[in-house]
Amino acid sequence: MIQYLIVCPLVFLAGFVDAIAGGGGLISLPAYIIAGVPAHFAIGTNKLASAMGTTISTGRYLKNGYLKGKQMLQIAVAACIASLIGSSIGSSLSLLVSEQVLKNLMIPVLPVVAFYVLRNKNLGDVAVKEPLPEKAAFAIAVLAALVVGAYDGFYGPGTGTFLLLILTGAARMDVRKASALTKVINLASNVAALVNFLVNGTVLYGLGLAAGVFCIAGHYIGSGLVVHNGQRIVRPVILVVLAILFVKIIAGA
Repeated sequence: MIQYLIVCPLVFLAGFVDAIAGGGGLISLPAYIIAGVPAHFAIGTNKLASAMGTTISTGRYLKNGYLKGKQMLQIAVAACIASLIGSSIGSSLSLLVSEQVLKNLMIPVLPVVAFYVLRNKNLGDVAVKEPLPEKAAFAIAVLAALVVGAYDGFYGPGTGTFLLLILTGAARMDVRKASALTKVINLASNVAALVNFLVNGTVLYGLGLAAGVFCIAGHYIGSGLVVHNGQRIVRPVILVVLAILFVKIIAGA
């Protein structure tokens, strides 16, 4: 019962943050570990709850038509396939390789990302002024889905934030389309990793399903804020998430 009392409220907060700017794993994964769940079971159980919550926010973005149009649908399908492949590889490696290796690689990356967000005050608006050619945007989105999907399967925290930054910056999508595509890609990576962890028996079903209900509630509320407030909500949350992730990595948590 203590595990449920620790995990469920924090997973609700994680879902709320994840729906807005990604990075919910920064909150949810430590919650499982604090509650005494072994590391591999924490990652696997977190994927179960995360997949449930991400399904809700993805559906809400789709309902609002942010992925309408032939180009966006093509990008979404191709990116999902790339994400499934990447996450399958990453989750397999997570059972073999120490997560500290990837954490150390991220230390020099995060300050650069934070600087970009601080400099770009019009995060998400660039697509309106200077959109990329369709083929270029397609290639960037698919490559991002493959690489970040692999990271999500391997460990996960910060996945949505990285995707959102790449899609709004490199691919020059507006923030709502980028948020919707981020959720689609993230859902695919969650499902692929979850299947792998289920096969390897590293998922606590009871705790995961209970946390999933709270994650759904957080995602529903968070995705509603993006739908109505756009970049005014996304940019500050991204900065907070990056700061937390950087502190966690430096501290070796």
